[in-house]
Amino acid sequence: MRLIDLSQPVIDEGPNCPVHPPISAKVVATHAKDNWHMEMITMATHTGSHLDAPLHKIDGGKSIDQIPLQSFVGEAVLCDLRDSQADRPIDAELLASCLVGDLADRIVLLATGWGDRRAATEEWHYHSPCLAPDGAQWLVDRKVRAVGIDHYSIGGSRDPDNTRTHEILLGNDVWVVEDLRFPAEIFAIGPRFRFMALPINFPGHSGAFCRPVALLP
Repeated sequence: MRLIDLSQPVIDEGPNCPVHPPISAKVVATHAKDNWHMEMITMATHTGSHLDAPLHKIDGGKSIDQIPLQSFVGEAVLCDLRDSQADRPIDAELLASCLVGDLADRIVLLATGWGDRRAATEEWHYHSPCLAPDGAQWLVDRKVRAVGIDHYSIGGSRDPDNTRTHEILLGNDVWVVEDLRFPAEIFAIGPRFRFMALPINFPGHSGAFCRPVALLP
């Protein structure tokens, strides 16, 4: 089996959601001084490639450890939206033109191309393409298992749409994977492949870091 890495790196002071604490990844022990090497990392659980559990937006919703681990392994459908410009709403009409066939229990991955633009800029922070509320409802109506995107927020940064998109997905137990990156080779294998993004075991948490990969025979 071959793995294609779909994750983003986490580095000291790297780009993340601007309302979250800055990423700190510092070396706190070295071989020269301590005879060991160790780092200390400080960041929000919704940083880098990560999963949103319903608890992230839904009061009383499932925490990340309450979702069965096998749910994070499944058949993905890639929606190629790499022509997306700033502030593009990914609505129901756009999804219907991109996604064909049965989507029930599928993990829909929205490839906007903005994973390659990842940087602490005004444009990346506040003007990304995002899943519109009616697009979220369209996916829920087709009984998808999960939705992912190559940006830190599936719903972008502006309300009320960001809040509503999260409420629609997470309120229907559709988990979310954010801050992905889609290398060119993933588009050569076709729109459907096996996907896995296992969360760190954080009991009671609203989300967790993960390492998303495409699994190829």
